[in-house]
This record gives sequence, structure tokens and C-alpha cells, in this order.
Amino acid sequence: MPDPTSASPPTALPAIGPQTAIGAAAIALGGLMALGASHIPSDAGYAGVGPNFLPWVVAAVLMLCGAWLIFEARTGGWRAMAEPSGAARGDWPALAWVAAGVAANATLLTTLGFILSCTLCFMLAVRGLRGSEGKPHGGARGLVMDFVTGFLIAAPAFWLFTKVLGINLPGLTGTGWL
Repeated sequence: MPDPTSASPPTALPAIGPQTAIGAAAIALGGLMALGASHIPSDAGYAGVGPNFLPWVVAAVLMLCGAWLIFEARTGGWRAMAEPSGAARGDWPALAWVAAGVAANATLLTTLGFILSCTLCFMLAVRGLRGSEGKPHGGARGLVMDFVTGFLIAAPAFWLFTKVLGINLPGLTGTGWL
């Protein structure tokens, strides 16, 4: 007689419908991108590539990924996945910190300039990601380190775009350095 404690518990199989819907949504999004790309002029620029090239590539890849997701859902690929490690539910406070960082960046970009708004975005996102891992937020010293790190990432990116590539990004001052 088999021992009931030695048998592995049955795992609940997810429904195929929602998995297929995700693939269909990816295909639909790719279709919308293709529609948008069709309205972009295709005049060839540098190296014979026009401004609509990248949107067409993204649209095609999205539709390909959507088709692959549907194939996987219909053949059991998603159901064969191992259970994800970590929390079984979303970490809503961490998501709130990251979303606040992105919203602050979008809202304050023209007010604080690229460097400081991206630095603030970095600081808030790092706080959320640390919290999602169960790590302490770091206190005042952690805030200063996050500010310095964010600044050291955002400032060279700003200078590269404005000074080297000649692309105008919003700055805090009229000098083009901050």
C-alpha cells in the first residue's frame, strides 16, 4: 500500500484562457505599434535607415513574442513552470515607492531639470527595491549615498546627451551643466 505522506501534493494548473489572453494582448499591442509605425515617414536617413525602422522592429518582435506566448500557453509551457521563489503576492509598498519615483521624475523633469529629477527617481526606486528585499532603508546615510549614486548616473548621461550628442534635455540652469 503506498504511503500517502510520500506522494507529492497535486499542483493546481492555471487556466489556459488568461495565459492566451496575455499573448493576444502582446499581439494586439504589436499591431497598434505597427499601425503607428505606418504613419511615420520612411525617408532613409543615416546608413539607409529611416525613422520608422525601430518602431517596425519593436512591433514585429512584440507580435512574435505574443504568438510564442500563445503557443506556450496552448501546449502547457506555462503550466510546466516551477513555482516562483519569493513572495506569493505582490509587494505593494515597494511598488508604491518605485511608482512614486517614476511619477516624480515625470512631474518634476522641467522644474528640477534632468539630473535632479532622475536622481530623485533613483532614490525613491532604490528605497522601494530595498524594502522589497526586506533590507533596511538605510536612514540618512543611505539617503545621501543614494543621492550621490543617482547623481553620478544621471549627470554623465545628461552631459553625454547635451554636450556630445547635442540633444536638448531640460536643465536646472541655463549653463547646460546642471
